[in-house]
Amino acid sequence: MKNLFLYATLLASTAHAQVIPPALNGATELAALPGGGWLALDRHALRLVGSDGRERASVAMRGRQFDMRGDLALVVDANAERAVPVRIDADGLRALPPLPDTGFGIEAACLYRDAQHLDHAFLIAKDGQAQQWLLGEPARLVRHLALPPHVKHCRVDDADATLYASESGLGLWAYDADPESAGTRAPVALAAPFGRLAKGAGAVTVLPGGVAALDGNGTLHAWRRAGDGWREQAALPLAARALASGPRLLARTDAGWKDAGLAWKATAPKRTPLPIVPPRAQTAPVARAGDAADDPAIWIHPTDPDGARILGTNKKQGLLVYDLAGRQTQLLEAGRLNNVDVRQDLTFGDGVRVDLAMATQRDENAIVLFAIDAAGTVTEAARLPTTLSDIYGACLYRTPQGGLDAIVNDKDGRFQQYRITRTGGTFGATLARSWRLASQPEGCVADERTGLLFMGEEKRGVWVADADATTPMKPRLVLPVGGLLHADVEGMGIYHGRRGSWIVVSSQGNDSYVVLDATAPFALRGAFRIGIDAARGIDGTSETDGLDVTSARLGGPYGKGLLVVQDGHKRLPDGPQNFKLVAWEDVAKALGLPD
Repeated sequence: MKNLFLYATLLASTAHAQVIPPALNGATELAALPGGGWLALDRHALRLVGSDGRERASVAMRGRQFDMRGDLALVVDANAERAVPVRIDADGLRALPPLPDTGFGIEAACLYRDAQHLDHAFLIAKDGQAQQWLLGEPARLVRHLALPPHVKHCRVDDADATLYASESGLGLWAYDADPESAGTRAPVALAAPFGRLAKGAGAVTVLPGGVAALDGNGTLHAWRRAGDGWREQAALPLAARALASGPRLLARTDAGWKDAGLAWKATAPKRTPLPIVPPRAQTAPVARAGDAADDPAIWIHPTDPDGARILGTNKKQGLLVYDLAGRQTQLLEAGRLNNVDVRQDLTFGDGVRVDLAMATQRDENAIVLFAIDAAGTVTEAARLPTTLSDIYGACLYRTPQGGLDAIVNDKDGRFQQYRITRTGGTFGATLARSWRLASQPEGCVADERTGLLFMGEEKRGVWVADADATTPMKPRLVLPVGGLLHADVEGMGIYHGRRGSWIVVSSQGNDSYVVLDATAPFALRGAFRIGIDAARGIDGTSETDGLDVTSARLGGPYGKGLLVVQDGHKRLPDGPQNFKLVAWEDVAKALGLPD
């Protein structure tokens, strides 16, 4: 058999399924429309065809491929080597402006509709170059990908955010379609000597809860998703069979289009959807590539709601300072800083009031103090040694007596709590308490209202203990990893509202943020993700290390507070990491939290 093509139409079963009109047998690609009729591609045009076989509308082009979502189709113009979105509406077909030139010939193209119902296009070159675009006016480049060479077919499972790419001669691969993903891949099925798929994979289509593809011999294979892998369900020749209830799977042979006869029962997607909150702004990218940005802290201007500052660490360079619009106002090249925290309006023995930031310096295993003046200008004030061997996370605690403690930890699980002093204008630190957790910690936050210290152990969960350095350390696990919380447990902050206080924790393993009460019994309030703001061209967030949150009434959209998170993968387009700004009002609405 030659020129084999497969396309799944996920239609609800009806007593009288559409009959494929003979006139469509010459179509190279075909899709059944939910309301009846067909979308067909041949060498001359993309055609809208009624159930009676009569053409209703067409867009002339030498099209190579198409994919569709609802009333949107994406066609590759083989002459121009451009991807063209086409709107399907009551008036027929309407070609939209083509996507910008990719700089390569497009071998495969497919659509992805994400959890926010935003449409994306994957465009793939013969040598494996690939791009992901966010469709709209204008279309925006989201990211570059490296896919296998000789991919001629791709499809995306929207429910599981999985991109399937069939590599000629080798097999079928699955990639994470979420733009914030790190580009992980897994084989679904491979040819010998790695697997049993004959001569690699050809055309591919998504089934509910699985995927189907043709091998090099034209045999139809289907796999069902099983956890993080796939289990083969069927290997069928392309011969007519009785149609079982469920989706229709159409196959084209030299004799034309027909039902493939695959019996298939839909299964639930593996992912549990979480509420999605958009960012309101983002900072300028840090000045170093790779894993550089780490942890933010928020400084509140004493009189101007718009004058707040965001302090962000760059663990390859130093401390960055931004305004609420995300513009960088300062860079302090203080070395490899990891975590940062801020306390304001502090008074030491000399009676001078000062605002301080504290960060961990990993080259020197030291605490670095920064003074912040009334205008938000930051200057380095002191470097204080610790006895840790690999200093990592940190947080500050203002004691009931008005003192200031710096709590720092080591990758080996050790914690140290230092009392910060100031004599004659010189800062010092005295070790007040030490303890350890069983494995690597990082994020921590102290709540001066309740005297509680919250600590994140990356693989185990969130611990709580008394923050008072004079009391014995007796940590209690209040939110173990599992359910909504996925390892690694990273940054955390406290929001103090009028009708409650909540801990926000970075659940790095599934790119989300978990919220729980900051008081016993520490009830879980839910979790959310930060998604794309398409209008502003701001990407979502992923692999968040550090975060900070405040209930202070700031300017603009932050009248009920601000959440700032580190973004592990900068998209729209690719670039160095940065920090995203989220209005607390949006978080509260998504989780149903009281004002």
